[in-house]
Amino acid sequence: MSNSVMSQSKRKENEFYDLERQKIGRVTVRLVQFGCVVHCIDRYVGSFVMCCGDSMVPTLFNNDIVLAENISVAYKKLQKGDIVIARSPADPYQFICKRLVAMEGDSVIDDNSERQYVPKGHVWLEGDNHRNSNDSRHYGPVPAGLLNRRVFFRVWPFSYMGYLKHPAER
Repeated sequence: MSNSVMSQSKRKENEFYDLERQKIGRVTVRLVQFGCVVHCIDRYVGSFVMCCGDSMVPTLFNNDIVLAENISVAYKKLQKGDIVIARSPADPYQFICKRLVAMEGDSVIDDNSERQYVPKGHVWLEGDNHRNSNDSRHYGPVPAGLLNRRVFFRVWPFSYMGYLKHPAER
């Protein structure tokens, strides 16, 4: 084979690999952009959350998937009766799903029939299933800074899909 035919074939091969590298580069850029959008939505808007445990029965069951939004927490628009996701005060690597029962300045009656006041910057969280819930009745008021999201819609199971109602709306 002559040198010119060989160099022509080598050039076509290099052009092919250059086009492939460009395609891979474009796909990589799109994936990074998509990842950034997903991260921003998760961090600032909301996301899907799987609730584990029985502390919120009968409102939420083990392995229910819900939509939770961050905006109410960020703008301090939470209300008594909201279901929230928070970092556990007992284990900061774990998240808990509980109902917001009282806010700063409110009083609650604990399991010992004693009145407790929720201090400034704190909230009182309880599970709907009082017999099977480790909550503020055990660890006291929770710093509001541990609140993460507000749960508002059940996605799974489909047979129970819908907005979660406040206790007053039931």
